[in-house]
Amino acid sequence: MIKKILAAVMLTLLVASGAVAAGQAPQSRLNPAKAEAARKYPQIVLYSTSWCPHCRAAKEYFAKSNIPYTNRDVEQDDQAMKLLTGKYKSKGIPVIVFGAGQNEIVMHGFTPESFQENLKKAQAKK
Repeated sequence: MIKKILAAVMLTLLVASGAVAAGQAPQSRLNPAKAEAARKYPQIVLYSTSWCPHCRAAKEYFAKSNIPYTNRDVEQDDQAMKLLTGKYKSKGIPVIVFGAGQNEIVMHGFTPESFQENLKKAQAKK
C-alpha cells in the first residue's frame, strides 16, 4: 500500500516537472505601467563587479529609481571585459553607457548627479 502511494506521488511530481520543463507553467504578467515608464529611458548598460562599492551604489540607485538597465559583470563576462578595456578604454569601474551606436554616451564612475546629467544628454539625442 505504501509503495503504491509513493509511486503515485513520484508519478505526480514527474508529470508536474515535465509540464514546467515543457513551458506549460503559468507565465508572469508584465506590469504595463512599468513598461511605459521604461520607454522614457535610453538603453543603459552598467559595467561592474560584485565587490565594487560605486557599482553597488549605482545598482541601488537604479533599483530605487526604477531605472531599467543591463548589468555586465566584467569578472564573469569576458566579452564585457573586452568592451570595457578596448572600446571604452577603461581600467576602472563602474562604466555606464547610455544609448548605442553614434548616440552613445559613456560615463566613468558614478554619482547620482553625474548620472542625471548624462541621462539628460542621452535623452536629448534620442
